[in-house]
Amino acid sequence: MNWFTRVRNSITSLSKRSTEKDLWVKCPSCQQMVFAQEYEDNSYVCPRCGHHGRIGADERLRQLLDEGFEVLPIPDVKEDPLKFRDTAKYTDRLKKARAKSPHKDAFLVGSGAIEGKPAVVGVQDFGFMGGSMGMAVGTAFCQGAERALSRHCPYIVVTAAGGARMQEGILSLMQMPKATVMTRRLKEAKLPYIVLLTDPTTGGVTASYAMLGDVHIAEPGALIGFAGQRVIQDTIREQLPDGFQRAEYLHKHGMVDMVVHRHELKETLATLLDYLAPAKAA
Repeated sequence: MNWFTRVRNSITSLSKRSTEKDLWVKCPSCQQMVFAQEYEDNSYVCPRCGHHGRIGADERLRQLLDEGFEVLPIPDVKEDPLKFRDTAKYTDRLKKARAKSPHKDAFLVGSGAIEGKPAVVGVQDFGFMGGSMGMAVGTAFCQGAERALSRHCPYIVVTAAGGARMQEGILSLMQMPKATVMTRRLKEAKLPYIVLLTDPTTGGVTASYAMLGDVHIAEPGALIGFAGQRVIQDTIREQLPDGFQRAEYLHKHGMVDMVVHRHELKETLATLLDYLAPAKAA
């Protein structure tokens, strides 16, 4: 074996070694390469431009809740009730999504505390079929609200979704009034319902529980809206302003109460709970 062959084989061997994760991450905003560990240590916020990257439900719960919180099991619902198929079977799409996720659907609920203040936090995971709202998501949302009612504590929901899950048709749209009823029950019980809008929050989620909070917080740069910008432009035949449907624009025009950096979210939520939460909570 000559020198060239030995070197080539060594390089091939190195390239085939499996690594736990990539060493570098490319920021989708500034296009700069960021060391993966630095990106993770910075709560998945680009240290160069401040772009807030998308994160999963488990990581979001870890960032917001104190240690020792309980994760509620995702409720069982009837899968593929319409026997839906487009370019692939709905059941196959679910299997593919579950192969990439530790959870069986897109909404996870954690029950615990935020800086010592009791709270239930529901998180929508955009990584699971775009966080789309189907029966499992709607049922999990209601389960979180029920836990908040039983503990008599605030309910905080972190939204990230492309809208309703088309494979469940009208059944997915039925989750909108179902979730709305639960927000009403929280209001009647005088329990705070706080919504954290993250990138992206669109479609039927925006048209229901995402915009029914007592307080609406958004992460910087988050896309928030119902229909897409191009659809709106084609409908009204007008050029939309810069930053339309972004968190800062909505804050300026009164649709969002505050835009908060990810590093300050837990502290901000704790302050809000001091103002809004009932004196007694289990």
